[in-house]
Amino acid sequence: MDFTKEYQQKLITPEAAAKIIQDGDCVDFAQGCSFPRTFERALAERVGEVKDVQLRSAISVAPLQTVEKDPEGKSFTFNLWHCSGLDRKYVNKGQAYFEPMLFRHCGPYYTKGYVDVDVAVITVAPMDRFGNFSFGLSNCTNQDILDKAKTIIVEVNETMPVIFGLTADRIHISQVDYVIESVDPVAALPDAAPATEDEIAIANFIFPHLEDEITLQLGIGGMPDTLGSLIAESDLKDLGMHTELMASAYLKLYEAGKITDRKKTIDRGKGIFGTCMGTRELYDFLHYNSNILSAPMTYTNDPAVIKQHQKFVSINSCISMDLYGQVCSESAGTRHISGTGGQLDFVTGAFESPGGKAFLTMKSYNKGKDGVMRSNILPKFTDGSIITTPRTQAPFMVTEQGIANLTGKTTWERAEAIIGIAHPDFREELIQAAEAQGIWRKSNKR
Repeated sequence: MDFTKEYQQKLITPEAAAKIIQDGDCVDFAQGCSFPRTFERALAERVGEVKDVQLRSAISVAPLQTVEKDPEGKSFTFNLWHCSGLDRKYVNKGQAYFEPMLFRHCGPYYTKGYVDVDVAVITVAPMDRFGNFSFGLSNCTNQDILDKAKTIIVEVNETMPVIFGLTADRIHISQVDYVIESVDPVAALPDAAPATEDEIAIANFIFPHLEDEITLQLGIGGMPDTLGSLIAESDLKDLGMHTELMASAYLKLYEAGKITDRKKTIDRGKGIFGTCMGTRELYDFLHYNSNILSAPMTYTNDPAVIKQHQKFVSINSCISMDLYGQVCSESAGTRHISGTGGQLDFVTGAFESPGGKAFLTMKSYNKGKDGVMRSNILPKFTDGSIITTPRTQAPFMVTEQGIANLTGKTTWERAEAIIGIAHPDFREELIQAAEAQGIWRKSNKR
């Protein structure tokens, strides 16, 4: 059966698609590198024509034109499930707003009716001969959004890789209301910057805890890339991948033969991810690669799924922590940085995995614009910093100074272990704070 005629009947210009949006509409976009940039740019030209249009996405990789051209929000209000470095600038300027969530719950927010979708616009790969459009790089919450939407627009992008899915990985032309064609290549991220000395130190503290046949979840950034290089050059073998976000660190592990997915407890022989952001080389690697499957976040981030993997290892980053073991990964005081994302999902699942471990990493210190060095380990949180991982679930904490396992530790044991991975310049004042807070045993080491 030839679906070309139906495709042509539904094909409209980006400008015509933007005209579909009406006052008060809730418009959802795909996330990250699957964001429909051509449509959003056309929609931005309607600043002043429409009002109170609610837009929703996550992890922007290019400037948002609906924000840039409407910084005062006269027509559009942009809402974000999770923030990139670009997004946090918008949020902290009051030009966009954050929606707190756990990634495993994001899809059910739609299916259970907590959020509305009038129009969904997602980037897809070109239609195949069966009339299907692959979701490509972002499985994530796409199906939940589409199921909720009253109108569906797909933005076809020739540079979007076709990626097979465990489930919910495509949409058929018969389910689409309108088709537009993108003039923007799918956004790709540059190679990671060279690792810093602190990132190398952190990676080296984690590496001895890794072993053959682990299933690995890595975040994005310099430290995961550094750890990926260590693993690629090591004797480790038969690793597996189950992750919410597939970044370029995984590519070198597949190319080095370290990740085979052959020993995974579930989904054996298949690497699983929820969304992907990385280099063009990574996208080319995934194109029609039946060894790697996308899946919804309700699957990738479900602790009940994660814990079925034996020796599951989760490695993510955070911003700061206090002497009680509370972990902040979302803000510096009230200044927004990121979001909960899947951190707590994977900390929970990794702990419940037989032989599993979770690691949260950070520098022990930061330097402000004033050049003053400050500790990222605080006596207690009092400045509005958002608690992402509660002290009851704080796992292995890692800084460039060392590693501390907080599981099962009393308050004084925690304080001693946490101060042990603080920067030496701040340890004495942290000890004094712990004493004042009643969590420092008199016989503790100094």
